[in-house]
Amino acid sequence: MTVVRHDPVVDAMSWEAARRVAAGSVKPLGAVPVPAAEALGCRLAGPLRALVAVPGVDVSAMDGYAVAGDGPWRLVGRVLAGGRAHPGPLAAGEAVEIATGAPVPAGAAAVVPYERAVAGAGIVDGIVDGAVEPGRHIRRRGEDIPEGAVVLEAGAPVTPVALGLAAALGHDDLLVRPRPGVLVLITGDEVVHKGRPGVGRVRDAIGPFLPGLVEWAGGRVTDTVHLPDGPSALHAALSGPYERRGGADVVVVCGASSKGPADHLRGVLAALGADVLVDGVAVRPGHPQALARLPHGPLVAGLPGNPFAALGAALTLLVPALRGLTGTPETRETGTLGGDVRAHPRDTRLVPVRRTPEGAAPVGHDRPGSLWGAALADALAVVPPGWDGEPVELIELP
Repeated sequence: MTVVRHDPVVDAMSWEAARRVAAGSVKPLGAVPVPAAEALGCRLAGPLRALVAVPGVDVSAMDGYAVAGDGPWRLVGRVLAGGRAHPGPLAAGEAVEIATGAPVPAGAAAVVPYERAVAGAGIVDGIVDGAVEPGRHIRRRGEDIPEGAVVLEAGAPVTPVALGLAAALGHDDLLVRPRPGVLVLITGDEVVHKGRPGVGRVRDAIGPFLPGLVEWAGGRVTDTVHLPDGPSALHAALSGPYERRGGADVVVVCGASSKGPADHLRGVLAALGADVLVDGVAVRPGHPQALARLPHGPLVAGLPGNPFAALGAALTLLVPALRGLTGTPETRETGTLGGDVRAHPRDTRLVPVRRTPEGAAPVGHDRPGSLWGAALADALAVVPPGWDGEPVELIELP
């Protein structure tokens, strides 16, 4: 077991190093085929190819008449979308009435829309005349998407539109990297989960934001469990069979990550023989955070009990790990930071900001115990120790 310990003031791991450790602590999950309806939110593990051409045959782009040769034309039939194709090719001087999306008979030179045609009495054996443009209003086979074409590369997110595209191309199943499962453990005798908290109690503000944050980062919450203070309940929750945790790849422990009398995470991790990767980070808010790997595989991300501190810790450790598990490439945004922002001499500061044409503007209300500022913000500005006005990284908020 490797235990990395840091003095809470002098020797804490830097915020940037902690984020690198979290991202590097995992490998992308293996590819699995899943029914397309279950692939939403995953990332493709291989390129998505067209199993069929779009359109699959030459089809009409308009309601009107498919015609061969010069007019006038003698009507010899009707073709509807989803109906029978016209038997045989059209000869010069022949036409069929045709609906949008219906297969165009062989030999047809163009489709004359209703509004540009003049039809004689009757449909069968009637006469149609009108202006014709060779090739007009016929969508040729494979014109939109050729059969076999790669339409999305590996790593592309499976969005609702991507699901529609896959279905149009003949896919019932998709090869994806599954969304990592996340088990959430919320600790604390003082924490209540509904209604107004009484004297000495606090309402849980971390549990409600974690599912959305996990989903945004590419994962899924498999279960949320509320635990009392004390090492025994936490030990049992972290040492139970893997299957009981719903196949969790990451366990998030909310609270219990500091070093007070009610904070038992580190002792439980030591008792379980966990490999501690991060033990405290030089960041404000969110210093008392931790990352470890249990002997049987899952990561444990320990978040502080204060809500804004927990959010900062989740963006530091949890989100990079989830994106590593899904194979999501890292993207970084930088910008100028205005307003009255003071750097800390040793720690990185995470400051709630809103993007403006003039740069990122602090919104205030950024105490560790309150999500007010984060709720007003659309990003967190990463203010490094000793910052002196240079551009800063902006972390997008879910």
